[in-house]
Formats: sequence, C-alpha cells, structure tokens
Amino acid sequence: MRIGAGIALIAIGAIIAFAIRDTSESLNLTALGIIIMLAGVAGIWVSYQIANPRRRSEHKVLDPSVEKQYRTTPPEQVATRPIDVTPTHLRDEE
Repeated sequence: MRIGAGIALIAIGAIIAFAIRDTSESLNLTALGIIIMLAGVAGIWVSYQIANPRRRSEHKVLDPSVEKQYRTTPPEQVATRPIDVTPTHLRDEE
C-alpha cells in the first residue's frame, strides 16, 4: 500500500464514521469508519518503513588495496612562485 492509498482509506473512513448517519443496530458505521482510518494509518506507516529502512550500525571492513587506491599524499615539492590565473588577454604586458 502506498501513501496515496493510505490517505484514501483515511478519507473514506472519516466519511463513513462522521458524515453518514445511520441507525442500524447490526452495523456501527462509526466503528467501521474508525477501523478503516486506522488501516489507512497503518498502511502509511508500513509504506514509510519499507521506503526508508533504518541504517544498521555495522561497520564494513574495507579491502586495504582498494583503500590504498584512493589515498592521496601531499606533493613533495610545492610551487615557489605564485601562479598567475589571470586570462591572457587581461594580463599586463611586461
């Protein structure tokens, strides 16, 4: 059941519970409407739990060779002069 179906069940249950006036002794429409609304709420809750599973706190051990592949090291020599990033057509001619 998706969220839309759950909302539809809640709306139908509310209509049955609160909008329809019937004096039948064999069927209590208020109780039936509330049961349908609870089914809609349960359906929304179940669809949310299925769509958004909780993250488990298990830590996976990575393969060291894969981890080494993505490890970065700083360069051994850094630039000694500032790098000019000015576009060539805007540079002053020296």
